[in-house]
Amino acid sequence: MNFLRGVMGGPSAGPQPSGADTIQKLCDRVASSTLLDDRRDAVRALKSLSKKYRLEVGIQAMEHLIHVLQTDRSDSEIIGYALDTLYNVISNDLEEEEQDDSEEENSAKQVDDLGSQFTEIFIKQQENVTLLLTLVEEFDFHVRWPGVKLLTSLLKQQGPQVQQIILVSPMGVSRLMDLLADSREVIRNDGVLLLQQLTKSNAAIQKIVAFENAFERLLDIITEEGNSDGGIVVEDCLLLLQNLLKNNNSNQNFFKEGSYIQRMKPWFEVGDDNCGWSAQKVTNLHLMLQLVRVLVSPTNPPGATSSCQKAMFHCGLLQQLCTILMATGVPADILTETINTVSEVIRGCQTNQDYFASVNAPSNPPRPAIVVLLMSMVNERQPFVLRCAVLYCFQCFLYKNQKGQGEIVSTLLPSTIDGNSVSAGQLLCGGLFSTDSLSNWCAAVALAHALQENATLKEQLLRVQLATSIGNPPVSLLQQCTNILSQGDKIDRRGSKVQTRVGLLMLLCTWLSNCSIAVTHFLHNPANVPFLTGQIAENLGEEEQLVQGLCALLLGISIYYNDNSLENYRKEKLKQLIEKRIGRENFIEKLGFISKHELYSRAAQKPQPSFSSPDHMMFDHEFTKLVKELEGVISKAIYKSSEEDKKEEEVKKTLEQHDNIVTHYKKVIREQDQELEELKQRINTLTSQNEQLQATVTQQVSQIQQHKDQYNLLKVQLGKDTQHHNSHSDTFQMNGIQTEEVSKLKEELEEWKNKHELLQGQLREKDSVIEKLNSSQLEMGTTEQSSQTIKSAGLEHNSELQKELEMLRSQIQLQAAEISKLQMENQKLQVMNAAADPALGDSGATAATSSELEARLEQEIKELKSEVKALSEEKESLKQHLDSSSSTVAILQDEKSKLQREVAESKKEQDDLLVLLADQDQKISALKIKLKDLGVPVEDEDDIESGDQGDEDEDGDEDEQD
Repeated sequence: MNFLRGVMGGPSAGPQPSGADTIQKLCDRVASSTLLDDRRDAVRALKSLSKKYRLEVGIQAMEHLIHVLQTDRSDSEIIGYALDTLYNVISNDLEEEEQDDSEEENSAKQVDDLGSQFTEIFIKQQENVTLLLTLVEEFDFHVRWPGVKLLTSLLKQQGPQVQQIILVSPMGVSRLMDLLADSREVIRNDGVLLLQQLTKSNAAIQKIVAFENAFERLLDIITEEGNSDGGIVVEDCLLLLQNLLKNNNSNQNFFKEGSYIQRMKPWFEVGDDNCGWSAQKVTNLHLMLQLVRVLVSPTNPPGATSSCQKAMFHCGLLQQLCTILMATGVPADILTETINTVSEVIRGCQTNQDYFASVNAPSNPPRPAIVVLLMSMVNERQPFVLRCAVLYCFQCFLYKNQKGQGEIVSTLLPSTIDGNSVSAGQLLCGGLFSTDSLSNWCAAVALAHALQENATLKEQLLRVQLATSIGNPPVSLLQQCTNILSQGDKIDRRGSKVQTRVGLLMLLCTWLSNCSIAVTHFLHNPANVPFLTGQIAENLGEEEQLVQGLCALLLGISIYYNDNSLENYRKEKLKQLIEKRIGRENFIEKLGFISKHELYSRAAQKPQPSFSSPDHMMFDHEFTKLVKELEGVISKAIYKSSEEDKKEEEVKKTLEQHDNIVTHYKKVIREQDQELEELKQRINTLTSQNEQLQATVTQQVSQIQQHKDQYNLLKVQLGKDTQHHNSHSDTFQMNGIQTEEVSKLKEELEEWKNKHELLQGQLREKDSVIEKLNSSQLEMGTTEQSSQTIKSAGLEHNSELQKELEMLRSQIQLQAAEISKLQMENQKLQVMNAAADPALGDSGATAATSSELEARLEQEIKELKSEVKALSEEKESLKQHLDSSSSTVAILQDEKSKLQREVAESKKEQDDLLVLLADQDQKISALKIKLKDLGVPVEDEDDIESGDQGDEDEDGDEDEQD
């Protein structure tokens, strides 16, 4: 603490002697008193003195206060006083509020240093911060609230150090997350402020806080507080969300996957009455828009940005933002930020760009939102930041959007111009030729973005004709741009004339790059080249150096992309002109002025045009990429001789021929592979269909068999039922005292008895035969051969006889059972005959029942017959289906054999092509060796092939540039 005693040494900073003595006595009481009440009173007194005598209390009492926190945990009151005292000592907020404007700057610095120094003393022992974390867990308001405030102050003073201590503390971050769930709003709100400080610039803590369900809790608080209409608590929650999401890809992905983007939509539900916005609502909505931009920032990984953009479209968030964009009464700063937000939500996302193109302003008649925004961009009365935002929105709409680029350029073509409505192209042309330099620059950059990386549109734009004045013939857009560029000094213009010329030069450079036809049109005007060489050759001031550099770039593009179709402006003649009038070194030096300019470096940093003043609007972000790409190749092209150019042209033509041949054969091979693949897929499809049909046939055959089995079973059951019903009917008839049937049954019974006796006689005869055979087998034993023969014969005969015996016995048993059954029926009939008169009444009922049973049996028989017929028909259809599938299999086998022959032929053709390509490669390598002998740098074959494979659709001009 020696450094603090030095602060006390000054007469102005030191307290009165009575104050110092009092603090010393109070510290002694805290340290030595045995009674808790005495210690509590002393700590309360120190708290009251800590604001006025901050330095002295901090020096003398901090150690005693920490000891109180460690030992007197049971008394919440003394803990609360100690925490408040430490907060007063460490926090700079109180001192800053009480400072007077007349105080010296040194005293202000001293106050800042004081809080930082006391914080350093407190956190020197890491146990103190851990102790504070345990106190924050206490539910008692008098302990938890001052603990939260003290920890927040420590993070403000020594953020990284305190963050590291909390990070290594067990469950340190989780304890602090519980503050958001506290039912007392004061603690909850201060907990949000604490987490703000805790999550600053620390990705590890940000991840832990996010996975502790922070997003859910914060969004719940924002909803409870009224979304954008809420108070400062909503602002604090939004700032904390920004800390968690900004530059943290893991948390952004977690936020998207947790479906939290959908919960942002209610934030932007703005009513019809947009007048009288409070300052807090403007602040809240501004932070909400910034939070959306954090998720779709161009600096994020492309995949993450794209998924967030899609989620915002599907949940309706983009539609909600477009509603604010077209609403009336929205404050200017909110409108500007909304335009910037919509820009990044649609940037590079085709679905969102298409939706934005379909948005109309609520006007009569409805106008596209793009047209309304462009009207603001070229209107010099609009605020500067709003015009910059509209330009950014237009650039994002056209970014990687060839469809949108084509729609913009088509509004300038003669066949699509509508005289009754203002189009985007007409607004851009109006801004391009306005007397306001800022409108010139913005329109030129916007039109350049419509041509970015689109050679087709560059050629189409050459068709655009402008009517400059009544009676004069129309002039092409390219010619009008060069006319304004050459006459820029003569036109009275509001704003920087340099800005207008820079904008037009950027447009021309973008237009002519990688488009030989546009270069030819530009050189066809005999005034253009002398103007450019005159501008580059002059020694002008610093302001004009930028224009000179861009003129050098435009002339270099005219040389590099020149196809030598104009005899007077061939590459060699233009290079000779530069060497005579400017000098190669001077030309390269002027070309280098662009990349060395401060505004160039600033524009190259990020896509959004952010300028402090209109005078600083000189470069566009996409144009800086073009300059970086072309500066080196133009410098090389200027120093090449005519012979080298010719050789290079020959090599390029040879390479182009080779590339054309290779491309042609690749196309043929690709088509054959595609056809082969289609045929293979067709074979697989037909094979699978055949397998399915076979499986169906097998299944249907099994079903037919099941139906047959069921039919046979039903047939058997029907036969049994018929017998049963017959027996019943016989019984019913017997109940009717039909004596003839009774006599028949008696006769049958007698016959069965006779048969039974006959069978028994046969059985006795068989037994006697068996006994004779056994005795004969015993007697016949003379020779071995005869005995074996007789034995085998006897055994065979014996086994046959035993089988017959068993059969007879079983028949006898069956007959005996039937006889017994018939005897029982006879007895029943006799009983019925005895009671014939009483049974007469029942005979009619039994007869009716029997007739019903017969009718049911006939019905079931009919149903079974119909089912059998249906099954037979189904069987016939299945047979026909099986025959057709077998014919299909035969056709497929024929097709398969044809395909095999075609594959063999294609392989033979590919072998021929490979031989042809090998010959071509030998010729190219020979040409390259000749070129290397002549000193011409030649690209390796691997580079050419890698470029070929990387972009097979690249056109010839792009191949030349590579």
